[in-house]
Amino acid sequence: MIDRRAPVPQGRVQRLWHFGRALGEMAAGAAAQGVDSLVRGERPELAALLLNPGNARRLAERLSTMRGAVMKVGQLLSMDSEGLLPPHVADLLGGLRDQAHEMPASQLVEVLEREYGSNWSRRFRRFSYRPVAAASIGQVHRAETHDGRVLALKIQYPGVRQSIASDMANLALLARTPGLVPAGIDIRSLLARVRAQLEHETDYRAEARAATEYRARLGDDPVLTVPAVVDEHCTDHIIATDFAAGFPVDRLAQGDSPQAQRDHVAASLSRLAVHEFFRMRLVQTDPNFGNYLFDANSGRIALIDFGATEAVTPERVAQLRELGRALREDDRHRLATACEVAGFTAAEDPVEQTRDVIAMMRMAGEPLRHAGAFDFGASDLFARGFEQGRAQFFGHGYARSPPPDLLFLQRKFAGTFMLCTRLRARVDLAAVFGNELAPVTTSA
Repeated sequence: MIDRRAPVPQGRVQRLWHFGRALGEMAAGAAAQGVDSLVRGERPELAALLLNPGNARRLAERLSTMRGAVMKVGQLLSMDSEGLLPPHVADLLGGLRDQAHEMPASQLVEVLEREYGSNWSRRFRRFSYRPVAAASIGQVHRAETHDGRVLALKIQYPGVRQSIASDMANLALLARTPGLVPAGIDIRSLLARVRAQLEHETDYRAEARAATEYRARLGDDPVLTVPAVVDEHCTDHIIATDFAAGFPVDRLAQGDSPQAQRDHVAASLSRLAVHEFFRMRLVQTDPNFGNYLFDANSGRIALIDFGATEAVTPERVAQLRELGRALREDDRHRLATACEVAGFTAAEDPVEQTRDVIAMMRMAGEPLRHAGAFDFGASDLFARGFEQGRAQFFGHGYARSPPPDLLFLQRKFAGTFMLCTRLRARVDLAAVFGNELAPVTTSA
């Protein structure tokens, strides 16, 4: 069994050393493949050399060891990679979602003593030192209180919040590699948005409040549940909730899970995305598959991790409702207007960029126009989206990025439909959206 334990590197010097090692490993891997290609008479592009399968494995392993901001960026890329990264890179980075290296017990105890005091173990009847999940910002442990309540303790890695600024600076340095990022992308603005999200996600007090608010707005649901926050065991760097049974929903894609079970999960989470946006107006914008735990015994899905929760304004709801109607009707003129009003495009954008954005929007709207259940498993929608998005990204590029809230909302819906594809599910999206996109009627 491979030992997945490693101390979280802390401090600017330690993290810079790990980051420099990652760059060195990528450079060595690219050089080796470049020599092989030249011997075969090929002239590969630098980006292709840097993102070869061997480098992808080395990078994923290094990010898993570092954890923190750099690993979070890897997770984000794995979820948002349609049109950006080769599939082998996206798959390997996808392993970062809940498979980070674990803190060794000595470092874990240091964190627990800092948060709970030297007598922290007296707080619990039982505490499991082996985490049930380990991700970019923290790892989750099971504990039982003396009155028998079973908890999930999400424990933040030491130094993560303090390392965000230096990690972002190192990533900006990497992004300057020729051929890796198109010239039209404002990488500083992009990384600034990622930094703001990371700073928000490391504020565990804010996340605990968001989870409580989200649970209240969701209310009673026959399928979806949000574990209650247990305030007496929460600190600045630990969030305690009731323990939720289950496993990440994307594991249903493995093996021979029944079609009906996969359809049930996909339809439930599609319904959730619509309900969050149009009714709750509070969206958990990180569709990491590890944030949805499926209990095969009850058929219920536990929703966890609310560090990336965003409120939605009534104006934004109205704008995207109109965009959804235009997509469903496949009305190009109406869609172009809706995209500009929402901020996906602007009047001053290059004609080619606007044209390509509209084309990608129309492609994404295909499931809305489908009669009955849309078979995500049989569709080549995401494959076509990948090719078109990649051609746009490395071709015309993008003159600017949409407003940050649109990027996160878009990511939520795209991630949900990506899960439907992963599960090879059949979902009637017309029924899921229900009356939310119904035509506006006026009385005589």
